[in-house]
Amino acid sequence: MCVFFKNNNEMIKINFRKIKVLSLFLMLICIGFACEKMPDAPKFVLPKLSIEDLSIQEGDGNSVLQVRVILDKAATNNVVIRYSTKDLTAIGGIDFTGLINETVAIAPGASETTIPIAIKGNEYFESDKRFEVVIFSALNADVIRNTAKVTLKNDDESTPGGLRIPSAGYSSPEAYPGYQLAWADEFKGTAVNLSDWTFEIGNGQNGWGNNELQYYRAENTFIHNNEYLVIEARNEIFGGQQYTSSRMITKGKKEFKYGRIDIRAASPKTQGIWPALWMLGENFQQVGWPACGEIDILEILGHETNKAHGTVHWGPNSNQRQQKTASTFSGPEGDFHERFHVYTIIWEENKIEWFINDVKFHSVTTADMNGFDYPFNDEFFFIFNIAVGGLWPGNPDASTKFPQHLIVDYIRVFQK
Repeated sequence: MCVFFKNNNEMIKINFRKIKVLSLFLMLICIGFACEKMPDAPKFVLPKLSIEDLSIQEGDGNSVLQVRVILDKAATNNVVIRYSTKDLTAIGGIDFTGLINETVAIAPGASETTIPIAIKGNEYFESDKRFEVVIFSALNADVIRNTAKVTLKNDDESTPGGLRIPSAGYSSPEAYPGYQLAWADEFKGTAVNLSDWTFEIGNGQNGWGNNELQYYRAENTFIHNNEYLVIEARNEIFGGQQYTSSRMITKGKKEFKYGRIDIRAASPKTQGIWPALWMLGENFQQVGWPACGEIDILEILGHETNKAHGTVHWGPNSNQRQQKTASTFSGPEGDFHERFHVYTIIWEENKIEWFINDVKFHSVTTADMNGFDYPFNDEFFFIFNIAVGGLWPGNPDASTKFPQHLIVDYIRVFQK
């Protein structure tokens, strides 16, 4: 709607005002359109990278752990990661292989990789140990967590004397078809059952006939954790000898003729140590050795603990002593020090067979006596001991470590 005024100058002035207002209105509209947000162009977002904590059993030997590095989505480009390890309570070069400025990569299309680190296990008790893996750069990824804590968990048991109880091993059943359990010692409780066992004391005559160096004491044997019999050989002077150990027997208390005998045990490991699980004829004091007969269920030399021996001795006197022996090596389950194994004889009239973990490796019969009497059809008693030095293993040397332990989980005697 237009209004005309008589004064043309005034009319013209009003028209100019209208034009200015209209122009201002149009400018505001343009500014509004100009200020309205336009959609952004698509942005490339880097995948987010993180590293995971890890906790593992330390183990007895060397192994390789894998620390995971993860992207939140598949990589578009090759992701190159640089990392190092950082000592905490675990020390590079001692507990694990320390690494500096190493690299791994995540290929396009993948979303994770692992960082391999060699671990140096051992067989001795120690506290849990830790170290860190630190990522200090990652090409084509956005690092949101750059440090992983790695815990090496102790898997060994200990006493103040350094006792190590194996964490695994072979076990045998508590019953067999056709057999009855005649006697067993599971070594429960806090002390050796003296109703079944007697400790032999001293160095014997001529080092028990083998030039052995230990003095046998009852104090070197104990029950660990109400579960394991432990015989401990020590480097200590006592009774005129440089070393001490224990020798325990069932003579006059538990004597047997025939049966299946299972002994679950783990042996010591070092030069000059000689553990044995064996038997002598109960008439030993009347007829002497070797006429009484000797059955060695297990003998191991401490410097070669992947090799076990089974033996019998017989003959009318020491000048005419006879023996038949066989040896076998440990299998994939670990050597005779690292794991528990079950040592077995199946003892029948005129025949004895040896087994380790139910695998036969030796036998003897009356046909093997070389014309001498067969003494193994009579009553026998058990002997458990660790000898130090002597004719067979040789003496301790600079490599020998003490204390050393023979650990027995159980002995079971089954008879028909």
